[in-house]
Amino acid sequence: MLPGPEGHTRASVKKNNWKGIGFALATALVASTAAAATKWISAAVPVPLIVLSQYSICLLLLAPWLVRQSPRQLTTQHWKTHLIRGFAGWLCFFAYFSALSRISLMEAGLLRNAAPIFVPLVGWLWARAQIPVTHWLPIVLGLLGITLILQPEINGISSGHAFGLISGITLAASMVGTRILSRTDRPSLILLYYILISFACSLPLGIYYWQPIPAWTLPYLAFNGVSVLLAIWLYTKAYSYAKPSVVSPISYFGVVIAGILGWLIWQHLPNITAMIGTLIVIGAGLLTVYFSTRQATNVRPS
Repeated sequence: MLPGPEGHTRASVKKNNWKGIGFALATALVASTAAAATKWISAAVPVPLIVLSQYSICLLLLAPWLVRQSPRQLTTQHWKTHLIRGFAGWLCFFAYFSALSRISLMEAGLLRNAAPIFVPLVGWLWARAQIPVTHWLPIVLGLLGITLILQPEINGISSGHAFGLISGITLAASMVGTRILSRTDRPSLILLYYILISFACSLPLGIYYWQPIPAWTLPYLAFNGVSVLLAIWLYTKAYSYAKPSVVSPISYFGVVIAGILGWLIWQHLPNITAMIGTLIVIGAGLLTVYFSTRQATNVRPS
């Protein structure tokens, strides 16, 4: 987040918070409507082609900026981290779109938005970052809520729920990778390598599953591709106006929007057990944000 001047009044801080909340809500709206568009066309377009079209459009949109950069501006010393972060981000979308084609919009969105719960675990596995004792409470609660949503039977959980869970875990890995890279590389460079790596991962599967794309799906595919960069821009703006403790919880409004869209378009309504699990996961996510923010405040130099 960008530091504000010392002369900020309470009124200006409040005004900036509202701007941050507005941009965060816009992010949730864009992401939820893009997910609905993906689900709408998933019966007509294979998931690998949806993913390939998304990153192809992102690459085209970044091309004008890319040609203006010098080779020196595009170099990095952290290829391995970029590769892991890029692959995790690509797998997140691939798993998320696969989940959308199999389960309700709300369930898929919630499992993906459970990523903050997995961030401490991924951080420990990747960077050996210690997990504070307080962070174990939301982790345990989050896993309990996810279990209620998945409602595993003797034969296991459905493939749609499994893909949704994978999307949440890989999104957490992507978040940890972005946090590590942000210490050394510019945000624009992180985004570029993410798009390039994701496009490279998408291309072989897209070729293998290639088939004619119905013309009526093209506007949805275009919106899906544009929405990625638009959501990133909106989310960045949100963090430029408000603290993470204000912005991060707003992402769960995306679950509410997804639930409304899923009900209006597909008449999907979760059962009582899944609804209780949903509330527990959202609560665990908010606890994670709260503890992380408090920890960052405690270690901030005076």
